[in-house]
Amino acid sequence: MNSFGRIFRVSILGESHGEQVGVVIDGCPAGLELAPEDFADDLARRRADGQFTTARKEPDEPLMVSGLFDGRTTGAPLTILFQNRDIRSKDYFALKNTPRPGHADHTAYLKTGGWNDYRGGGHFSGRLTLGLVAAGVVAKKLLDGVTIAAEILEIGGAQQPAKRLLEAQKEGDSLGGIIRCVATGLPAGLGEPFFDSVESLVSHIVFSIPGIKGIEFGAGFAAARMNGSEVNDAILDKKGRTLTNNAGGVNGGITSGNPLVFRIAARPTPSIRLTQQTVNLETGKKTEITIAGRHDTCFALRLPPILEGVTAIVLADLMLREGKLPRVLS
Repeated sequence: MNSFGRIFRVSILGESHGEQVGVVIDGCPAGLELAPEDFADDLARRRADGQFTTARKEPDEPLMVSGLFDGRTTGAPLTILFQNRDIRSKDYFALKNTPRPGHADHTAYLKTGGWNDYRGGGHFSGRLTLGLVAAGVVAKKLLDGVTIAAEILEIGGAQQPAKRLLEAQKEGDSLGGIIRCVATGLPAGLGEPFFDSVESLVSHIVFSIPGIKGIEFGAGFAAARMNGSEVNDAILDKKGRTLTNNAGGVNGGITSGNPLVFRIAARPTPSIRLTQQTVNLETGKKTEITIAGRHDTCFALRLPPILEGVTAIVLADLMLREGKLPRVLS
């Protein structure tokens, strides 16, 4: 499915080399002030700069075609589109029958019986994260008093990755990274036990971002090597403020009022210039491919605004469920 959320519900659309990509937001409260310039900062942070990211240059100008009147949301579905202008589909013609290792090419082929759009990954492309960022901008505007910030902790295992990035780029290889996201100012009581826990919902939408391979909250996997006396967060007051935050701001699937803290692991970009082994889908025989086109040496460099966006989507939906956000803004 291409939709997420109960009340603040987002649906992404488009293909990497189609006419456009975008998002439809259903359930956005009426009366929210919204203008194209509201999207500028987050879209600029996601945009490729051409150094260790793709040379594809897209203006990424948001076109709001429904759900907005006189600069405010109407409560009707809000549709935000982005035109695809800098496309070079010919770079992918040779890959039609030779799926790229690490990509969705082969699984998409099997899933659709060969009717998938293979140009730039089609609907599986990271290009579609534009819609997630756009929906996140709208969600952030609703979350008054809540701050969401993501930062890169390391690239290719290095905290100062410039040398590693240059080496990988020169070799035609790629790198992954680890990113931390923190949301502060959250009220206690968001989320439900079990299937709609905050961790479940955040993890669900985080894994919709192509290339994400891991997530951990608070102390995460390190907690497995600690004693219970070390992991437990001492409670300091009636509001739930704690001395430490090994729980990452969530207990029993519900926010505690402490900062929500999680980290994600992003894999290296699968499209690399090095020769790789694959199979020819027509002959069934093994073959080798060298991938052309424009690709990121490290797409993790562009992930922080995407991570913030999906986190905001989850939190806005949970706040609306709890009645902590009005359905109509004045």
